[in-house]
Formats: sequence, structure tokens, C-alpha cells
Amino acid sequence: MSNDHPIIPDDHAPNRRYSIGEVSDLLKVPQHLLRQWEERFSQLRPKRTRTNRRYYLREDIDIILRIKTLLHSDHMKVKGARKRLAYEIVTDGKPSYRLEHRELLDRVAAEAQAILAALGPDAEAPSAAAPPEPENIERFQPRGSRIRR
Repeated sequence: MSNDHPIIPDDHAPNRRYSIGEVSDLLKVPQHLLRQWEERFSQLRPKRTRTNRRYYLREDIDIILRIKTLLHSDHMKVKGARKRLAYEIVTDGKPSYRLEHRELLDRVAAEAQAILAALGPDAEAPSAAAPPEPENIERFQPRGSRIRR
């Protein structure tokens, strides 16, 4: 059974609990850094056992991966990463990267082109040529070439 997670091996159960050492080994992040991120990011709150040992769920691992990306790959400061993470968690399902925005715009443009192609050529549609320039507008001329009257 595939769990479709980039880090967690396929043979792990979907509801498995991970110790801080296991998460550290999986994500290649030192344990002390995980503890620091727990203090600095309110979104990262691993559960605790009765003996007060941390255990991480799959959702916690996703948050840690995102924090790692924001801090190390995107070179953000902790304050900015905290704001971005909070925004992304609140707006779940919306694009969170510029690349995703661009891809979304490209898909919308491609769909619009497909719709226009399906409708066929329209005789009343304006051509792609530039509109004529109004006659009552003066063109800009650099200072040295102005004609004095």
C-alpha cells in the first residue's frame, strides 16, 4: 500500500507515531533544531505521552518539511516563515508559491484559448492589432528636440 508521502517509507502505517529521533533521521534535521522550531512555530505542536515524550504524526512531519523549506531553501527569517506558514495553513488549498500562481494563470489562459478555439472565429471580435492612437494626444519628445513656438 502506497502512502504517497515524499519522506515516509511505504511500509509505515498511515497513523503511525514517530519519536523525535525517527523524525530527525527521516528529515535530516538535528533533534535540537526540532525542539527550537517547536518553541518558535505555534503550528508545530507534537503530541506527548504520559511520560512527556514527544511523538510526531504525519501532519507534524508535513509542517516540519514546510518549515525546513522556508528557512533553508527559501532563505526566510523565522518571523517571515512563521507568517507564511500561518497563512498557508489558514488558506489551505490555495497557491502558496509564485510558481504555483504562474502555473495556475497558465492553466486558466490555456482553458480560455481552448474555449475561444471551440467557439470559432467571430467576425465582430476585435483584431489583435493595436488600437488606433487618438489624435488629441501629444507625443512625448525629449527636451533637446522640442520645437519652440
